[in-house]
Amino acid sequence: MGDLYEHIDQLAKERGFKNMTELCRTAGVPRATMTELKMGRSRDISKPNAQKLATAMGVTLDAIYDTEKTDAPRVRPSEEDIKFALFGGDGEITEAMYEEVLRFAEYVKQREQKKE
Repeated sequence: MGDLYEHIDQLAKERGFKNMTELCRTAGVPRATMTELKMGRSRDISKPNAQKLATAMGVTLDAIYDTEKTDAPRVRPSEEDIKFALFGGDGEITEAMYEEVLRFAEYVKQREQKKE
């Protein structure tokens, strides 16, 4: 479950919403938007939808995105989750393919650190 989803769920409960469905109905945000976030198929929600959620809960937009204040532990994705995210679950992912992506990610990370 994504940190952002957990954070919004916690905010909603603190503000008296019994569940995410009730919050979505009140805010006018499709429940599917939050399901995608919860299931990890989406990492974020659009700013207009985030604003609708914030307004419904009586919080600022910054409060929606401030996941650092939540007590929920950060969950590290599994290798299988990473492979699915990178390759979309299409076909067989070989170890060589996965290792190449990891090497490229490391290269990009080092390149960006050199810019700083």
